[in-house]
Amino acid sequence: MAGRLSGKKIIITAAAQGIGRACVEAYQAEGAYVIATDINQEKLDDLSHLTNVETKLLDVLNLEDISRTAKEIGHVDVLFNCAGFVHHGSILDCDETAWDFSFELNVKAQYRMIRAFLPSMLSNGGGSIINMASVCSSVKGIVQRAVYGASKAAVIGLTKSVSADYLRDRIRCNCICPGTVQSPSLDDRINAFEDPIQARKDFIARQPLGRLGNAEEIAAIAVYLASDESAYTTGQPFIIDGGITG
Repeated sequence: MAGRLSGKKIIITAAAQGIGRACVEAYQAEGAYVIATDINQEKLDDLSHLTNVETKLLDVLNLEDISRTAKEIGHVDVLFNCAGFVHHGSILDCDETAWDFSFELNVKAQYRMIRAFLPSMLSNGGGSIINMASVCSSVKGIVQRAVYGASKAAVIGLTKSVSADYLRDRIRCNCICPGTVQSPSLDDRINAFEDPIQARKDFIARQPLGRLGNAEEIAAIAVYLASDESAYTTGQPFIIDGGITG
């Protein structure tokens, strides 16, 4: 069913690789005009061959950068907050600097992006906000993911609050809660282990389905939440975790 997003203007953060890139490609394939943002210009340039895809440098940790980008772009129909960071360790491994960074990127950046783009959505009669959360959150505690789980639980709370406040204004806000997904970010975490080959085997062995998720599977949910097919859906965490919480 091609053209599910025809006529929609979508902005997505962390769009240059992994889940973000898969979502850009899926959105574009369904007819959307996509503004793909990232802090990595070189990887953004890899998207230049796609029609109806505009690339833009954006540091979601910089409030002035967010405000300027919102003014330049104007109204969007869909905001997808995809940027995030996975800290490895228990609470005793996480000092206040690491704690603050995770909350800045995983939560406060989403708060700032929503505040920047929500007013134009309201003035144009509605829109869809999609936040990247995780199954590692209030959904489930995962070992060695203390601040990551806490910050992603906050994303779920933020999602539900925005939904409750603005649903009568035709603003929908949902979040995606993936399990372990194959991505450049995961590769970086695995390669940080002393034995990356064994670490990858261990990651896979922990998956009930016996494999990692892939970015295209997450993108399929992101398309649904951006489309009018999800018009009756708001305030929900969409869990796609390969059976971790099953």
